[in-house]
Amino acid sequence: MEVTINGEPRVLAAAVSLETLLQDLKIDPKKVAVERNLEIVPRSTYGSVQIGAGDRLEIVHFIGGGAPDGAELQDNGWTVAGRRFKSRLIVGTGRYKDFEENAAALKASGAEIVTVAVRRVNVSDPNQPMLVDYIDPKKYTYLPNTAGCYTGEDAVRTLRLAREAGGWSLVKLEVLGEQKSLYPDMVETLKAAEMLIKDGFEVMVYCTDDPIMAKRLEDIGCCAIMPLGAPIGSGLGIQNPVNIRMIIENAKVPVLVDAGVGTASDAAIAMELGCDGVLMNTAIALAKDPITMARAMGLAVESGRLAYLAGRMPKKMYASPSSPLAGLI
Repeated sequence: MEVTINGEPRVLAAAVSLETLLQDLKIDPKKVAVERNLEIVPRSTYGSVQIGAGDRLEIVHFIGGGAPDGAELQDNGWTVAGRRFKSRLIVGTGRYKDFEENAAALKASGAEIVTVAVRRVNVSDPNQPMLVDYIDPKKYTYLPNTAGCYTGEDAVRTLRLAREAGGWSLVKLEVLGEQKSLYPDMVETLKAAEMLIKDGFEVMVYCTDDPIMAKRLEDIGCCAIMPLGAPIGSGLGIQNPVNIRMIIENAKVPVLVDAGVGTASDAAIAMELGCDGVLMNTAIALAKDPITMARAMGLAVESGRLAYLAGRMPKKMYASPSSPLAGLI
């Protein structure tokens, strides 16, 4: 007699039970579902259901809807100025309600580098707590920056004082153009970078998202390029991904997005572009729960990096099925 199994005709020598048929086909009945003449056959009845002439059977099982498993990707960290770091997140130390919250957020983020500003000691009350009382410079890498500097001379002076105070040669340079946008003044930034590099500093530099200017900073010896994602403290996220991608493609030193991150998805986007890291302060410090946001940012940076390493699927105009069409009922 003839039956149809999964759309193909088959000839059986005699009527058999569904259970026997599956055994003859070397199919484990526990791993499939069977439809007979458009009606589902309960698994408990396979031994009693007889297959007759003209029956139409669909025998189905689950298959993977995606790509096969590959080797697990791992992020082995990054290097700047000859120093190796596991975490690709750098956090700041401003705008927290107190040093305790700052220290707790830093710990939650998993960051190993923390930016620090250089300010005058309160000589009228020298017993006031200091950052080093809460964030141990022996445990974390301090990255002195020039926040608030509007001339190259002020920036160089500030970092020379920082090196004297803590012996730090790895620094973050930023020279601002004006207070409204806090955009970097690239003429002053270039001048200050050249002076600092000549003076033995290893300069990570905050800059505009201009691929030409970024390359020039690298060419004069900056050890990391840090284009803004958006204005400092704006939380607008990555405004110009095309330019940042171009900076990354042209660079032979680490590229980190600095400024403008508002939430975890912004950090992930920066990492998915291929950045080596992200620097942020306000997005964590001004969150309703800075400690939880710090943890979210750490996870987002890690997730974005793994997504970049994995290689995203190509974008398409129209849909394409993820499950194979072969064997469709």
